[in-house]
Amino acid sequence: MASIFNALHIGYSGLNAAQIGIDTTGHNIANAETEGYSRQRVVTAASTPLSVDPGQRGGGTQITEIVRVFDEFVFGRLANAAQNKENSDTLKKNLEELSSYFPEIDDVGIKNDMQNYFDTWQSLAANPSNTSLKVALAQQTQTLTQHIQETRSQITTLQSSLNDQVKVNIDEVNRIAKQISELNIEINKAESGSANNANDLRDQRTQLELTMSKLIGAKVIVGQIETNNVIDSNIALKQGSYTIQIGGFNIVDGGSFHPIGMDSASNQNGYNDLYYERQDGVKVPYTDSITGGKIGALLELRGSTIGTNGEFEDGFLQETINNLDAFAKGMIEATNNVYAETATTSMQSNPLSFSNNQSLLSTDENFNTGTFDIIVYDIAGNEVGRRTISMDQGTMIDDLPMTTNSIVGQINLSNDDNKDGNALNDIDDMLLATFNTNQKVFQVDLKASLLAQGYTFAIEDNGTNFAGVTGINRFYDGSDAKNISLNSALKEDSSKIKGFKSPANGDNQTALKMVELQFASVTFGSGLNKSTDTLYGYFDNLVTQVGTKTNSVILTNDALTAQYNAIKQEYDTVSKVSIDEELANLIRYQTSYGAAAKVITTVDQMMTTLLGIKA
Repeated sequence: MASIFNALHIGYSGLNAAQIGIDTTGHNIANAETEGYSRQRVVTAASTPLSVDPGQRGGGTQITEIVRVFDEFVFGRLANAAQNKENSDTLKKNLEELSSYFPEIDDVGIKNDMQNYFDTWQSLAANPSNTSLKVALAQQTQTLTQHIQETRSQITTLQSSLNDQVKVNIDEVNRIAKQISELNIEINKAESGSANNANDLRDQRTQLELTMSKLIGAKVIVGQIETNNVIDSNIALKQGSYTIQIGGFNIVDGGSFHPIGMDSASNQNGYNDLYYERQDGVKVPYTDSITGGKIGALLELRGSTIGTNGEFEDGFLQETINNLDAFAKGMIEATNNVYAETATTSMQSNPLSFSNNQSLLSTDENFNTGTFDIIVYDIAGNEVGRRTISMDQGTMIDDLPMTTNSIVGQINLSNDDNKDGNALNDIDDMLLATFNTNQKVFQVDLKASLLAQGYTFAIEDNGTNFAGVTGINRFYDGSDAKNISLNSALKEDSSKIKGFKSPANGDNQTALKMVELQFASVTFGSGLNKSTDTLYGYFDNLVTQVGTKTNSVILTNDALTAQYNAIKQEYDTVSKVSIDEELANLIRYQTSYGAAAKVITTVDQMMTTLLGIKA
């Protein structure tokens, strides 16, 4: 049976609903600028009525739940757009840094140094005995080689920086994943066995999900998504089981957390390699599986697969380093191959990477089939001896015991080079070739009797690239962009630089060949990764690759940024707090509170009247 106290309860329920509405609205206003906060709404329903005659009497209102206005589908698009934007932002930032190392468009940099270098060779060709021009050439050569070394060093420093960033960001991913697993436990506790919604905890988890998507492109898998169109058509919330996958592996599984492992001790350069440790303890290589977000971009640039030599087998920075090394190697070999034509009294190769009894053409070096001539000059520069050395598939440096199918054997072979029947004036009578098996150094020397008479000798290549690869009688020391430099002996005394082929007065043939080298076809790379181009052509292609990729990423970044901003605006429209809307709700709840208070006042007056009648 309904009573006056029921009317009092109805007024109280209205007061309570209005109070909770004001609390929720105030909570919204206080968090209007809180990143990741979703606006909340109070859901009310009529209380269970009393069944009396006549009809049912209302029981007032009740709060059924407080929900957050959140659309999982819009958030999914936002997370994907944020992942792509962060990936593109990282690529753009680092590629712009890389591009600054190649300022060729402003007529400065390696290409400009190379032009000055060849111009100085041209000057020396015009006056091959001028010592000051030799000094200028030595200085310009050092400028060029130092710039090549510095550029490579800058790229490797950037690569090391990205490697450090990978570690920092993986640590952050693991921290976030652990925090999400802990939030899952708290959310389950808060929501178990009741109609309570852990709105603020869910907002925290959603914000962490967004951050993880930006970092590594995580994929969230839930049991189901539920909507509530009666309350708000924008509500679509995930419920049930919860898993986060990265690269196909579960990092978070409900309240469990499986960290991404890192190992930097197993490779000689200390690069951070990633792995996923399964429950059976097996460590699965994981780096190649990560392609999204900031970390995906870092790995795309730094490289993912570490080779047996400790260097990366992929990655754009490593590709650029390899191209710069190939450019320097091609320039070293082509230059040294030409410079070997300058007459000298002794030649010694660089330490070689292959053994004495290994076929030269079976190595990864840029040897070719063909021949080269070894020539001896007298003190006046007249040719007094010449022998052609052949290279084929079976030729070795020194097969011991000496045979005719080794370089040492062919030079030392007793042969009538001059076809004059004289056994004392041939190449084997003038020169001695040796190979030090311990130091792996090939050497050719004039015999003492000819050395005292002012004789000299040189190597003239006919396509084998033997002198260029071995570095015998070299102009450049080093093997790639890391260590390319002017020959240390020429650096100490630049007057030893020679522009002549034979020691004849006024000879400038080598200097002229050096000038022509800038337009000649040069082999770059080694092994299966060989290409042929001019020095300028190959370097232009290297710079163009960097510039083209950078420009492409910049254009893509503009499109992704616009897409992200549009989706972010849509997401904010759904979930972000509108101060105007909340102020309107405050007025509505204030009015409702006043009306409910009026009901209670009226009931109070009714009770006073009743008590007065009794008196």
